[in-house]
Amino acid sequence: MDEHPELIASKPTGSKTAYVTLVTNSDYAAGALALVRSIVLTRTRADIVVLHTGAVPASDLHAVEALGARLIRAELLPTSDGFNQRHARARLHADAPFTKGRKPDFHTPLDNFVKLRLWQLEEYERCVFIDADAIVLRNIDRLFGYPQFSAAPNVYESLADFHRLNSGVFVAEPSAATFGDMLAALDKPDIFWKRTDQTFLQDYFPDWHGLPVFYNMLQYVWFNMPALWDWPSIGILHFQYEKPWEKDHPKAGRLAPLIALWQAYLTGDTIPDIRSLKNPSSGA
Repeated sequence: MDEHPELIASKPTGSKTAYVTLVTNSDYAAGALALVRSIVLTRTRADIVVLHTGAVPASDLHAVEALGARLIRAELLPTSDGFNQRHARARLHADAPFTKGRKPDFHTPLDNFVKLRLWQLEEYERCVFIDADAIVLRNIDRLFGYPQFSAAPNVYESLADFHRLNSGVFVAEPSAATFGDMLAALDKPDIFWKRTDQTFLQDYFPDWHGLPVFYNMLQYVWFNMPALWDWPSIGILHFQYEKPWEKDHPKAGRLAPLIALWQAYLTGDTIPDIRSLKNPSSGA
């Protein structure tokens, strides 16, 4: 990776495929610990890569490294001052407020674009990106057989959401040429990406390939669309909006079984049988 001084890896690669996540602060370091442990338990042979920015203390990543993750320090993208101002937290939350759920105080929109550095990881033939606020519930290595660019629809409220992708999970093929082209497309004059990387990726890959929703099951489906929730089918559970490590957030009561499951992966305790987790909304 010498040709990319903005990326510094902790150890060499061991596979041609990798699961990749991004940690931009101490809160997401806890999320990454639960995620990495959940991936390890699936017995994958792919690498597990944790991209992390300078805002993350090294001590916060010791536990994920001990689980075998490959740490890669990643700098923020070299975007213009105007771009940075338009995508700062206060500006973005005012111009494009979140009306369906609450983003936590540590949400920093500009950091989201760092995940595009995945395309610089040319030591890998294919990567599966997973947000650090997610956990993997079964082996999902078959995702490496999906093409670039594959992502699940952003379904959590109604079937009308199927036309939008959710960038919390996607399949990509690293390429420096693609990364360079992305940077040129990203920072156009006066451009505003309403949902940061998610809006950009859907614009950049308009013919995106749809993954089954079970590879990015959004937590709000639990109470908004309970008929869609099928534990044996779910490969990835994604805690969009409120995070499972937040204390007493507005929807904590309704999501209590899912939060308890995440906590077990975080601490390394016995993982509960997911079939025993009942959903009052479904009548089960």
